[in-house]
Amino acid sequence: MRSAVRKTKIALFSVRQWRKRLVFWSGALTIGTIASSFALAVDSTQEIFDKWILPHPALPLLLSPVLFAISAWLTRRYFPNAKGSGIPQVIAARIMRDQENRERLIGMKVALGKIVLTILGVLAGASIGREGPTVQIGAAIMLLCATYGGLRGQRGVALAGAAAGIAAAFNTPMAGIIFAIEEMARSFEHRNSSIILIAIVFAGAASMSILGNYEYFGYTDVDLNIVHDGFGILGIGILGGVIGGVFARMLIDGEGQIRNSFGGFGVKHPIAFAALCGLGVAAIGISSGGLTYGSGYALGHDLLHETLKPEWWMLPAKFFAAFLSSVSGIPGGIFSPSLSVGAALGGMYTLFTNTIPVAGAVLLGMVSYLAGVTQAPITAFVIVLEITGRVVDPVPLIATAALASGISRLISRQSLYHALAHNFLKT
Repeated sequence: MRSAVRKTKIALFSVRQWRKRLVFWSGALTIGTIASSFALAVDSTQEIFDKWILPHPALPLLLSPVLFAISAWLTRRYFPNAKGSGIPQVIAARIMRDQENRERLIGMKVALGKIVLTILGVLAGASIGREGPTVQIGAAIMLLCATYGGLRGQRGVALAGAAAGIAAAFNTPMAGIIFAIEEMARSFEHRNSSIILIAIVFAGAASMSILGNYEYFGYTDVDLNIVHDGFGILGIGILGGVIGGVFARMLIDGEGQIRNSFGGFGVKHPIAFAALCGLGVAAIGISSGGLTYGSGYALGHDLLHETLKPEWWMLPAKFFAAFLSSVSGIPGGIFSPSLSVGAALGGMYTLFTNTIPVAGAVLLGMVSYLAGVTQAPITAFVIVLEITGRVVDPVPLIATAALASGISRLISRQSLYHALAHNFLKT
């Protein structure tokens, strides 16, 4: 008893302990502030791109290849570990025990490059999101705090920074917790629970103070029922699992095959390969009337709120725009593009059957495709619940996510982020 009281007093009154707490809390607040500022910068850049192409819709045929090439060159030359989503780098960094190698993947130099080059990618019209990059940025900030604040267990603080990053990026605190457990760690150490929760709270508070309390895709009150909408849940769940699993498999195995095609052109000439990917993204964007550029937020939002009529071509257009952006070698995430691909999937489903409302099919499509790509079903349905403000009957979303994730595992035995993380462990 006396020992417990003594430990409590030390914890409460130790200057060293309070110094660590203040450093850590400051890091969490910094993550929220930078995440929200990054979001505003990306949104402003998207607006600039939209203004440029409105009077000149063919401009991306020149702009996208040039900026893709510049981004790929800067990434390879100065920020090689900033390419792609950023989530695989954090997973790999948590496995590493060497501080120098860990900083190579989630150091502040990489975080700075991630911010600048993701914004450049958005200006190029790339089909990328900011959420994955925010995870890597959050982990980098928290690692810096751990280093200078004398915090032990840097694997734990990197996990907390990653969770705070996803929570601040989507304004989804519950999704941050689930993401840390299900996707980032694939296990959970009890001693890390408090720092993860505190990081999410502080990062969320900082983000909300700048962006306000909002639902990412806007509130929707569509009603789904596990019995009445059973065929829709089954059909969309299977489609999302198949298409999401194919996308993951294409990124895990297909990127190398594509780069090695035509005599290894993509390997020998990576900058030219990135430019060709940019040209492909531009061609798809022009043919889709601009719907596939950027994260696809407008596509997902408008389909969900039924202000945009679903068309069959929306799904393949956004799918291939996201794939080309991912294999090009430039920095950028796949969370938001996956949600918009899923929205297009749900919309397409309603073209062949009227057994489920459009908004309901779009919700299920978002969940199923995201679960299919990431094989993280709990994270998928919690994110969609929070970004749409839904507070009732999550069972249909849970069932869809579980089905899609199970189908995806039959196609791609390795989960996308963990498979890609092994590439960073080899370097």
